[in-house]
Amino acid sequence: MQGTATAALKKLQRPDLIERRAFLDDTWVARSETLSVIDPATGEGLVEVANCSLEDADAAVDAAKTAFSSWRDKLPAERSQILREWGRLMRDNARDLAVIMTAEQGKPLPESLGEIAYAANFLDWFAGEGERAYGETIPSHLPGARLSVQMQPLGVTVAITPWNFPSAMITRKAAAALAAGCTMIVKPAPETPLSALALAKLAQEAGMPAGVFQVLTGKAAPLARRLLEHTDVRAFSFTGSTEVGRILLTQSAATIKKASLELGGHAPFILFDDAELGKAVKGCIGAKFATSGQDCLAANRIYVQRGLYERFVDQFAKASAKLNVGHGLAPGVDIGPMTRSSVAEKCRQQIAQAVSAGARLVCGGQDSPLGGNFVTPTVLADVTDDMLIAREETFGPVAAILPFDDEQEVIARANATEMGLAAYVYTNDLGRAMRLTDRLEYGMIAVNTPKFTGAPIPFGGWKQSGLGREGSRHGLLEYLEAKYVCFGNLAA
Repeated sequence: MQGTATAALKKLQRPDLIERRAFLDDTWVARSETLSVIDPATGEGLVEVANCSLEDADAAVDAAKTAFSSWRDKLPAERSQILREWGRLMRDNARDLAVIMTAEQGKPLPESLGEIAYAANFLDWFAGEGERAYGETIPSHLPGARLSVQMQPLGVTVAITPWNFPSAMITRKAAAALAAGCTMIVKPAPETPLSALALAKLAQEAGMPAGVFQVLTGKAAPLARRLLEHTDVRAFSFTGSTEVGRILLTQSAATIKKASLELGGHAPFILFDDAELGKAVKGCIGAKFATSGQDCLAANRIYVQRGLYERFVDQFAKASAKLNVGHGLAPGVDIGPMTRSSVAEKCRQQIAQAVSAGARLVCGGQDSPLGGNFVTPTVLADVTDDMLIAREETFGPVAAILPFDDEQEVIARANATEMGLAAYVYTNDLGRAMRLTDRLEYGMIAVNTPKFTGAPIPFGGWKQSGLGREGSRHGLLEYLEAKYVCFGNLAA
């Protein structure tokens, strides 16, 4: 596998999309101090990117503040035109963007291609939503007065984005902010800066004005803290772990920033014995192993009613064992490497702890012959609620299957977590499906399908899985403030 990513990057139709410099105020900025971007499949160094300083963060905020005054005054249709052109350029360069993503993140190339399409859709969606940021007129309670509410952009905003979806999490945040009339500084994950910089290059080509969209590369913690403590930053959006979300929320508290947080998952997949087995197995494979399991939406606790339990375990394990593990740029690969070695190690620890506590290892479990960050797809049956894998998000290709007896029991067990992002329900009983969607404490619930995301939906969680929503009309509101205006004495 050695050299696979490097060779692929050399064959890009547009090699200029591999950018090593940060993008600040419409200028590409190199720095003597750099960070290495690593192919997680091989450990090979790909390129070195700028490690920006705290002074760079301050300069980015100043540029964004200056740009805001003119960007907010543009007609919504003018902002929308730039966003749509940005989306068109993403589609025109989709394969190159996907190769860059797989090289630095590891996911199979077909999934990267799917993410680029998904990411571009947010630009189109919010291009339209920005033209529909309607206010309202209020029937007056005061004689001769006229009351109204205007929706106005917040100002300078920051996006701190994760390594598992290095393009889509940028456009989902930036498209909403920019369509609303805000400016945005993106701080991508250190593991995946190349995707962010490639998007910045295309944004520049789309006609994005200076300072409106910037990308600050470098070490995450110091740059994030500087941005979140800056008095001129009005709002921030973060996708990542609940643990880090708590830290960022604390850092932003002194300046009372508006926060949009999409945090940890730990999703339950609930299968009742009246469901169609083949459909359920296929759906669970999709819900568990997309992005090699490195997905906040991944099914983490698979609850199966006892009447279907053993047959499901057997068929699901057979399907899991057929998944092909390898470099994401190789043909026919289903499961790529874990982007971080710590994720691979967590998977191994959870497997070992579950087996030692009595779980049944049905398939996988052994170290992948590819070594390094690769984890063999693993199925564990007879998992109990007290095992580590049932209490913590796995974020890898390890499936934990737990039996249950009745509806009330599984609802209580599924809700017994501080997380509340997404849940899956498989049943042919409509009444039961309605009851579960009412009672499960999750922000998003998919019934008889593993796929439910997209630009039109309000993406977000309950409890400690986050604050606010992304996508849909609700996503635009994260970057707008309501301003009430009272015109008095109009009757005179």
